[in-house]
Amino acid sequence: MLLAAALLLAAAPPLPVARAAARDVSDRQTQVVTLSAAKALAIDITIGAVRIEGADRPDAEIVVERRAPAREGLARVPLAIEDTPSRVSVRALQTNHTTDPAYRADVTVRVPRAAVIERVRVMEGRIDVAGLSGKLTADIRRGPINGTDLSGTLRLEAGIGSVTLNNTRLSEDGLLRLRAFNGDVKLTLAERPTDARIMALAVNGQVRSDIPLTRRNTWGPRWGETTLGKGAPVISLDVVTGVVELKSPNRTP
Repeated sequence: MLLAAALLLAAAPPLPVARAAARDVSDRQTQVVTLSAAKALAIDITIGAVRIEGADRPDAEIVVERRAPAREGLARVPLAIEDTPSRVSVRALQTNHTTDPAYRADVTVRVPRAAVIERVRVMEGRIDVAGLSGKLTADIRRGPINGTDLSGTLRLEAGIGSVTLNNTRLSEDGLLRLRAFNGDVKLTLAERPTDARIMALAVNGQVRSDIPLTRRNTWGPRWGETTLGKGAPVISLDVVTGVVELKSPNRTP
């Protein structure tokens, strides 16, 4: 009976999932643009992943890979890269305002460390950032935001998903504003700050912090705050449903 079962499995046609995966096609485009301090970058995609890598370089490399079940399906995710004196815009939005995960665009940009990322908007997927010290505003409706080795001005928001930053440094004129509606916000600092204004809020959840906070943990939202030194820069962490977690080394720099 085991031999008969093995022969039946061997003769069975491939699973539909395997056939669908074999039909997937992709399209890859690369463009290098000048990205000065006066020129910002904006990225808008429907479904996919965005990766931002800061490095010691004068220009920006943009790599976009689109994927669809068939060649003609790539037209459902049209790619537009516009380079104007004030902004470089990358758009890969599904036509007719659809949100079909079978049609996606993955964007990787390698930019100067101090670059200004005016906005990153993703409907569903993920956002990963590394090595950036400029400005970044990012919003994802479904999926996580992860970052490492960051500083500067960061405004990051997730709808359903978490925001997690590791080895993050404070800039004197910077800002860290991290928010999740249904997910956790976790910030790990590279060093314990001597100057900062810290505010943490969990409407339905918990607030955990290695830095002592003045807390309100009675009925209702959990709230914690403190002022260190000059009271700047600002660290603002909040969730509607989830956990706020702030980790910091015990010693100040």
